[in-house]
Amino acid sequence: MVQSLDRSQGRSGTLSASGTTAPTFTGNRALQLEEKLIFEMGQPGRCGVDLPEPPKIADRLGGLRRRGAIGLPGLAEPQVVQHYTRLSQKNYAIDMGVYPLGSCTMKHNPRLNEKIARLPGFGDIHPLQPQSTVQGAFELIDELARWLKTLTGMPAVAMSPAAGAHGEMCGMMAIAAALAARGESQRKTVLVPESAHGTNPATAAALGFVVKPIPATDDGHVDVEALKAALGPDVAAIMLTNPNTCGLFERDIREVAEAVHAVGAYFYCDGANYNAIVGRVRPGDLGVDCMHINLHKTFSTPHGGGGPGSGPVVLSDRLAAYAPRPWVIRDTNGWRAAEEGASVDGQPLGRLKAFHGQMGMFTRALSYMMSHGADGLKQVAEDAVLSANYIMARLSVEMTPAFGGPCMHEALFDDSFLKDTGVSTLDFAKAMIDEGFHPMTMYFPLVVHGALLIEPTETQPKESLDQFCDALLHLARKAKSGTAVEEFHAAPTMAPRRRLDETLAARKPVLRWKPSNNPPTDAPTRQAAE
Repeated sequence: MVQSLDRSQGRSGTLSASGTTAPTFTGNRALQLEEKLIFEMGQPGRCGVDLPEPPKIADRLGGLRRRGAIGLPGLAEPQVVQHYTRLSQKNYAIDMGVYPLGSCTMKHNPRLNEKIARLPGFGDIHPLQPQSTVQGAFELIDELARWLKTLTGMPAVAMSPAAGAHGEMCGMMAIAAALAARGESQRKTVLVPESAHGTNPATAAALGFVVKPIPATDDGHVDVEALKAALGPDVAAIMLTNPNTCGLFERDIREVAEAVHAVGAYFYCDGANYNAIVGRVRPGDLGVDCMHINLHKTFSTPHGGGGPGSGPVVLSDRLAAYAPRPWVIRDTNGWRAAEEGASVDGQPLGRLKAFHGQMGMFTRALSYMMSHGADGLKQVAEDAVLSANYIMARLSVEMTPAFGGPCMHEALFDDSFLKDTGVSTLDFAKAMIDEGFHPMTMYFPLVVHGALLIEPTETQPKESLDQFCDALLHLARKAKSGTAVEEFHAAPTMAPRRRLDETLAARKPVLRWKPSNNPPTDAPTRQAAE
């Protein structure tokens, strides 16, 4: 049977050998239920609650009172629950299986974290409460800061950044402030290796710096000689990710730091991949001046869909004085968020956000740290690296590693194994969906052609990794056989929606639902997908 696509509704059916479609009557496929938009389900006058009629009073809206319907769908409570339950079953999640999305470290969030985050006094506090009533929250923030400083070997940490990119902005703003204090605002060049995360050059550019890329060597590391040649009195900083986005530890990291400091510049380290070295390496010992830490990546707090996130920034002695306000301190009056800044000479930045960090993420991260302990966090890094190298070893039988030798937390492959098969990296990834797996990161990093970046984390048992590897090995052999090219091009065929025109969807997204002028028919037109 060949999968077909309903062009008008986007639903899935089956195509018989004779070329005629034979969908189910309902459009459902066993427990894979077809689901309308919630606006299509709504009925005028239907509501899940009874609300009293508002009193007849004169409004103060200056003639702007709404005269027509607000446009929200009318549904009973069971309909709403069923709708969102059915939608949730179409999502892949870390609680369902291996989440190999490299460069984002989707790891398991222990339920202990959730229990602690929901304790009275943590789960029900409000950011506008008097500081005297949230003493425990302040103490928790200070304790989390102590763990972060100890683990990284850095003397100071800014807790307020709301996400990784926000942390990058904080660190680079501190560097800009330090340069201004030195009277060296003419330093406008920021060096960014080609293997860096894409937010690095974006952050530097947003702050008015000029980005200069530094090439990588053939083995995936930063080209130290090219870096040294680019250093000069105009250089403000380097933004380097370690381990880098090729899944490799930058072995010349100390030499890089010394060269950067020798010309009076600063060393910003992107800490997105800190998961691979936590408890094993202290960034402060490597010469790092500041580094953001994604709590959702290294310390298990939930993340995705735009939030919530948390990106504390650890700082060296050279930058501690320029960290943003406020600082959580304890004095004779107890804990408080102090606006006077650091207890060292300097000019702290202003506030980065209205409130101090992300309390729910702080609670979860500290729960994770304290439940693991120092030795457990070290094992986290070791197990993450072991998992990635296990996948690298197993898949290398049929797939092509981008670089030789062991990797760190993520295994990176190029598309050489698909050469002359007619199957692309995108086709391969879409076929994974039919096998029940979320695809890995594709086409990134850009320095690797047709990249497939796999990051298993430390949270998956060997049985799950083996099933994942077996499926990918099967797909690789299938692609090389040359007998299933059209099947790869059509994938996914088992999903509730078929492959989209992703370019068109990105350029012309439909962001608002509008009622159709054409009434639905009992027999929607279905065509075979090309």
